Order: sequence, then structure tokens, then C-alpha cells
Amino acid sequence: MTTRKLLGYSALTLLVVILLLSSLFWTQLRQLYHTIHLFDEDVIVENFSHMDAIIPNITIKRSGQVNEFSEAHQALPETFQYLGETRTMDSFLTQTSATALVVIKDNNLTFEDYYQGTGQWDQRISWSMAKSFLSAIFGVAVQEGFIKDLNQSVTEYVPSLAGSGYDGVSIKNVLQMSSGVLFNEDYGDFNSDINRFGRVMALGGSFDEFAASLSTEREQGEYMHYVSLDTHVIGMVLRAATGKSIEEYFQEKLWSKLGTERDAIYITDSTGQPMVLGGLNLITRDYARMGTLYRDKGIINGEQIIPAQWIEDSITPDAPHLMPGKRDTSSSKFGYGYQWWLPDNPKQEFMALGIYGQHIYVNREYNVVIVKNSADRAFMDNEYQHTDIALAAYRTIAKSLADQEIQTAAN
Repeated sequence: MTTRKLLGYSALTLLVVILLLSSLFWTQLRQLYHTIHLFDEDVIVENFSHMDAIIPNITIKRSGQVNEFSEAHQALPETFQYLGETRTMDSFLTQTSATALVVIKDNNLTFEDYYQGTGQWDQRISWSMAKSFLSAIFGVAVQEGFIKDLNQSVTEYVPSLAGSGYDGVSIKNVLQMSSGVLFNEDYGDFNSDINRFGRVMALGGSFDEFAASLSTEREQGEYMHYVSLDTHVIGMVLRAATGKSIEEYFQEKLWSKLGTERDAIYITDSTGQPMVLGGLNLITRDYARMGTLYRDKGIINGEQIIPAQWIEDSITPDAPHLMPGKRDTSSSKFGYGYQWWLPDNPKQEFMALGIYGQHIYVNREYNVVIVKNSADRAFMDNEYQHTDIALAAYRTIAKSLADQEIQTAAN
């Protein structure tokens, strides 16, 4: 056989192998491609509203009567102050690449708008706002006695974490992002732990196995270091303690009671395990319903859905390293509770936050909830300054609604 024929057969064999491997791993290759390009400027808005089209997921059906908002639309304030500088609300929404903004005062929908070609029924990715939802149903499990004591170690419930960075770490410290686990959460670093986690999702790995692969960096309970896998570990504890899947417990204890308008969609790993640390997809109004539930201390239509004491504990920092304000241990000005963020000098305020500008802002003083979804690729700039700017805008919106209510009452 001639050299030319040998080369031809070799090339043909290689092509067949490539085609065979491509067909066998097409799903993983497609998911990897979408994961790598998920945040590209030309597709990020579309992706954030249609994650179910590109990543494995499960649907949690809505049920029950819709908890309707009354409509009482009012214009947003035209300007707000940030560090002594006057900014316009329109420029804030544009510069942070908003895709949706919903404002609730009492039970009134006072503002609702959608941007960049997105619409009311788009099921938008929560990213880390999902952590606050998991915390809610975890609180129910505590009340029901499935979790006896937050000072128990996570390995008492999940022995598979023995030998990992979570070995002997208390549930409470994991809830408060104080696990001491070594983790790089830099979304701009291709080789960071959070981006490695994303590739595990794309290539068909297990979230549980990824959590068990992490190691210890420092002593637990002394330093607030944001580790998204902490939330996944809380989910592992919840599954082990209740004997139920995340989706089953989520549906039973929260989703069937919240009065939502649409289904929930959860991104999953290859084993079907929901991405509780950031994989929830809802319409914007349903994020607002979660905000009003926590604003109203866990009560809907007279029924206690989430334990009131759990909510108060969730939004109350109880150690120096968790307090709002500038701390030696962190550049963050926000404090932290049980998977909720706490602004500096809060007036009964707290927030659920997700990357790229996903916000649920709750202001109990003015009885206001604001939800903003975004595709803000500059969200990490200047130590997450866009979150501080958003807080200033939300405070102005909340106060303006309270002032209008006072003026109306006076007339």
C-alpha cells in the first residue's frame, strides 16, 4: 500500500473518530460552548432570559391562586444622589444594562418596565438571588425539626463531605459564608473555582462531588468570604435532613404557597441536582413576590409561610465579621445574614443579590420592594460600585413613594 493511501486511510479514520466522538459528546460540547460564551455582549441579554434553552433544567409548576398586585402606576423619580453627585434614573438603568424593573409599594404595582427587547413573561436567571430562596425553605426545615441545631456540623448530615474543607464546619457558618473554605469567586478569571464549577455543569459533572473536592483556607466563623458552594452544601444538608429532593421541598413549602404567576425553572447538573446557588429562573413579578413575603415577615393572606423568627435571624448579622460597614476583613460595605445582604446603616433594608446586576431590594420602613434584572457586564468594576449606586437609586424610589403617600393623605 502506498504512503499516499496510508495517509488517506489515516485521515479518514481520524475523521470518523472525530465524528463519532462529536456525536457521543454533542450535548456536553454544546453546553460547554454556551457556558464559555454565556456572557458575551451580543448574546448575554437573550441568554439571561432563556437559560432553559441552553442548559439542562427542571420545571417546578406553579399552583394555587395567584397573589395579585393592584396596579397604581407612578413615574420614577427623575434623579437621585450618589456620593454627592446627581444622577438620572434613566442613565442608571442604561449604564447597568437593566432588562426589567418592578416596584411594589404595599401590595400595589407602582412601576413595571422591560428593556432591551425582553418582556414580562421572560423567565430570568436569578444567579445568586437563588441563595435567598434556598435559605427560606431551609428555615422551614429547621422549624419542622429536620435540622436540630445550626451549630451541628454539615458532615453530621452529609458524611460524604468528610475530609473536605467542609469537614466539621457548622451549618451556621456555612449559611453565613464563613465556612473558611478555599474558593476563588472571580468571574473574570477563567481558571477561578466558580468558573471551573460552571464547566463542571457544562461537561456533565456532579455539584456534590465538586463541593467535596474543596479544601480549607482559614478557621471557620471568623471571616466572611463569599463561597457560592457554601449554598450548595446547605442544599446537601437539606436533602439529607428531610429525605426529599430540593424541587419537592421547594414546591411543597414555598412555590405552592407564594401565589406566583408562572412556573419556576431550575438549572441542574448531569445528575438532575438543582443549582441552588444560582440556577433559579423566574419572571420578575415572581421575584417581587418573594421580596414581599420577606417584607411581610413570612405571611401571605394570613398564613405563616416562612417562620418569622427565621426571617429575622436571616437579616440580622450576629458577629463582627458580618456587620454592615467597612470592615478590616472585607472590602464589602454590606453585612451578611443567612444568605441575605444587609446594607450599611440599614433602615429595615435587606437585599438578595446576583451577579450581573440581579437585585431584590426590601425596605420595610416604606413597605417597598424593588426587583431589577440586568445583564451588567461591568458589575465587578470598582469593587462592585454598581450595587452601591443601585442601592442609592432604590432608596430614592422608596422614599418618593412614601412621600407621595403622605402628601395624598394630607390632601
